[in-house]
Amino acid sequence: MASVVGLYDAFILDVWGVLHDGVTLYPGVIDTLERLTAADKPFVMLTNAPRRSAAVADAMVGMGMPLRFCNKILSSGEATFLDLQERRDEFYRQIGNRFLHIGPERDRCLFDDLDWEEVNAVGDSDLIINTGPWEDGETVEDYELVLKQGASLGLPMVCANPDLEVIRGGRKIICAGSLALRYEELGGAVRWLGKPRAEIYEYCFRELSHFDKSRIAAIGDSFRTDLAGAANAGVASIFVAAGIHSDELGGWPPDTGALEKLAVHWNARPVASIPGFVW
Repeated sequence: MASVVGLYDAFILDVWGVLHDGVTLYPGVIDTLERLTAADKPFVMLTNAPRRSAAVADAMVGMGMPLRFCNKILSSGEATFLDLQERRDEFYRQIGNRFLHIGPERDRCLFDDLDWEEVNAVGDSDLIINTGPWEDGETVEDYELVLKQGASLGLPMVCANPDLEVIRGGRKIICAGSLALRYEELGGAVRWLGKPRAEIYEYCFRELSHFDKSRIAAIGDSFRTDLAGAANAGVASIFVAAGIHSDELGGWPPDTGALEKLAVHWNARPVASIPGFVW
């Protein structure tokens, strides 16, 4: 970070894959945040986590993150909660009030204080809310039956985490985005909430309203969500090579040919690559 911090005045930080692996904070993260703070470089955390922002903060504090660094977080789960609560989008116009949840128990805080009725069968629901697999280690194929049932009934789906996969404790696991992609392949309609949609960045811009977009950079490890999202939102991006693409890039320094392919494929070209979120 020391080589790029002087290029920008404020930062939008991805969380999972940049600050931690879902279990443990990465080495050097707290030191880097302290140095950013000392350099008067404000930051906002923006994460495709299918839980409320407060739950994301609590989880990081439990990993050892100082609470003072967790006061400006927006999660895709928070955006989903507000979307379900307000129901302003045309998407909800003809949808009833019953939903089926696909996702683990840890995501259930998403439904607290919502005026929706949860059901346990696809045939009884008006909407599928997808926060990810029920258990780590499951595959998309494990959900083929329920996805086919929902698609055949014409049930819409809300995807609360567009990520396809993450590394949790050193092991890759699928995310809600993988299930949502398969649902679309089966003909189902999906409402995606989170990166790379430009709308979710508006929270960050409100928090960083004193800075021109040209002076803000987003830091992330996924071309599909973090870097493409930054491009959609009109800000520069800094690529963390040790994250989700590390295997295909061959470690550090990343293979330049493979990096170029990713940049072309996702139409997202980072201004710099760093091995990890370290100073």
